[in-house]
Amino acid sequence: MEKEFKSGFVTIIGRTNVGKSTLINLLVGEKVAAIANKVQTTRTAIRGIVNRENSQIIITDTPGIHKPKHKINETMIETSFLTIPDSDIILFLIEATSENIGKGDRIIIEKLKEAKRKTILIINKIDLIKREKLLNLIDIYRKEYNFETVIPITAYQEKYKNIILDEIEKNLKTGPAYYDIEEYTDQTLRQLAEETIREKALKLLQDEVPHGIYIEVEKMNLRKNKQKEEIYDIEATIYCLKASHKGIIIGKNGEMLKKIGRSARIEMEKNFGLKINLKTWVKVKQDWIDNENIVNKFKLKY
Repeated sequence: MEKEFKSGFVTIIGRTNVGKSTLINLLVGEKVAAIANKVQTTRTAIRGIVNRENSQIIITDTPGIHKPKHKINETMIETSFLTIPDSDIILFLIEATSENIGKGDRIIIEKLKEAKRKTILIINKIDLIKREKLLNLIDIYRKEYNFETVIPITAYQEKYKNIILDEIEKNLKTGPAYYDIEEYTDQTLRQLAEETIREKALKLLQDEVPHGIYIEVEKMNLRKNKQKEEIYDIEATIYCLKASHKGIIIGKNGEMLKKIGRSARIEMEKNFGLKINLKTWVKVKQDWIDNENIVNKFKLKY
């Protein structure tokens, strides 16, 4: 007898820098979310699509829960919480190094209680603690919410991928495939290009600069070169808050901007499967993080 096909929507939620983007990339098996060792790397809800033999799982990575300081931060938190009621399953990601339930995780638990959604607790970074501490943490969280199960992991290790996906699939209902089986994200190539450039900037720039930037791809044109190879001409602007930041992004003799562009181009060529001709500029746009028109770009799109 043929197994019934299942499908559903899964949301990964947690505080900043707990490994949500690393986890979605692991589960999808492709690079769909920017990863950097800095807080607030993810700004908007990013969907990845996992196609299995008997299921299609649509997974949303959300911005980390944190204390908002600007309009952009408020929008990020709003986006995270908006995904909960529309999800079939929640993956609540916490750090194994936590001693207790912190303020941010407490807020998330209250939102889960309101939504009454099936939730899997995933405890990341278990390589950093001893077994006794892990068991104690599991006990603390189990007293707060009736989780479907608890899965301790290290998010960058491949061996946890199918453990999590099997558990998700077990909790899904019968349903259709919402996307073509060849797709692994609902992001456009333009969005993927912007995310790639921003990720490289996050990794290469000093701490005070990265979260004051946003990327806008202004032109994206597919053509064939003299060797009849397909090539994307991409023109992108890196916007920052201050003239001093512009100087840091460009760097001495333009070296930092070249590094960002080169690193982004190499990754895009790998992900897009064709050659990229990338040109980048840097412009100052003061107070964009409180500009309604710009911030609206990061709101959850349905």
